[in-house]
Amino acid sequence: MDSFWAFRDDRGREATAPRRPRRIVAYVQAAAVLQDLGLPVSGIFGSPHDKDGIDPVKAEALTDRDVPYLGAGAEIDAAAVRASGADLFVSVTYDGEHLYGVDPETAGELAAELPTVAVGTGAGHSLFSVRERYAELARSLGAEPPAPAGLEASADALRAAAGEAPRVRVTALSPAGADTVHVARADAWPDLRALTELGLRPADLPGSGGNWVTTDWATAAGAAPDVILADARGNATPLDALRENEGWTRLADGATVLPWNPELPCTSRAMSHFFSTLAQAVAARTAG
Repeated sequence: MDSFWAFRDDRGREATAPRRPRRIVAYVQAAAVLQDLGLPVSGIFGSPHDKDGIDPVKAEALTDRDVPYLGAGAEIDAAAVRASGADLFVSVTYDGEHLYGVDPETAGELAAELPTVAVGTGAGHSLFSVRERYAELARSLGAEPPAPAGLEASADALRAAAGEAPRVRVTALSPAGADTVHVARADAWPDLRALTELGLRPADLPGSGGNWVTTDWATAAGAAPDVILADARGNATPLDALRENEGWTRLADGATVLPWNPELPCTSRAMSHFFSTLAQAVAARTAG
């Protein structure tokens, strides 16, 4: 028989239940990781950007595509979560305080009725540390997380490629139309922090902002990156729409451009693919 369950999340709050939760409703990014760690979820929800349904870029890492979708952002209804039979609600937190993608009033309603957990995925976190936090949650729920297949080898390959190319600089960005671009702060995103830990150099821009420096394309071009990670989510402006944009053309001229999911889940497959792709791109620039 399951015993009393407790887990302290990355807001410093302890979620408790008289027995281990079995029916998990999770943010799409969290759901992908929990599935990878051997925990099925019974419902998923999206961010305010996902009102038309889960973005295919975000859904790519889900192993079970038939999980019911319960809405996004302010559309998430506490009654619908209750009706799903959920006994645990899992999201992410960027600021160490709030559940991302959930209206504060709804979050309060849910917290009053069932345990809620937020995994930190903002500034200062790396993919490796975030994955371990999910593994701790999975173990507390009775799962035995499998060894991350291929992850160590892909990380080693990127570390080796970065060591051979110390001058290669990487910029991650999210296009926001003809006049505006959001340039990611390398320390604010777990995947970009992991790249830095593995030896790649970020090509950041000075400026205000938490996760992004919002600027114009001409200013962004001053970063002069060798590799560009371009936001491929549905809420970002497609690169095809920027073919005639002088600022984008200048920025991308001579650079290697790769698609990027800023909400990359720390599944073994997603992380391995991300590291391997970067390793190949960096090695190709060295060879060239």
